[in-house]
Amino acid sequence: MTDKVSQVAVTLLGKSHQFSCAEGQEQALINAVELLNSRVDEMKRRDTVRTDQNALLMAALHLCHDFQALEQDHQVATTKGEQLIARISEHLEAK
Repeated sequence: MTDKVSQVAVTLLGKSHQFSCAEGQEQALINAVELLNSRVDEMKRRDTVRTDQNALLMAALHLCHDFQALEQDHQVATTKGEQLIARISEHLEAK
């Protein structure tokens, strides 16, 4: 991995921001900002979210929830895969 750092200008909540990221990760940062902006817009369309700050917090919470669900799904899939490998190994050893 490179130690070089790039500066990326993005717009979040209608304001320009400058962020640093590892060289080669610029598009990933831009994509993350686009996803966050999309989620913030989604939260702002809800009647219960009245400020940009609340919309940003709600979007971040939803993204964290989604991430945790994906982590849990990944763990379940990993466990099932390990169990399947163990069963196949046992079957092959029995022959």
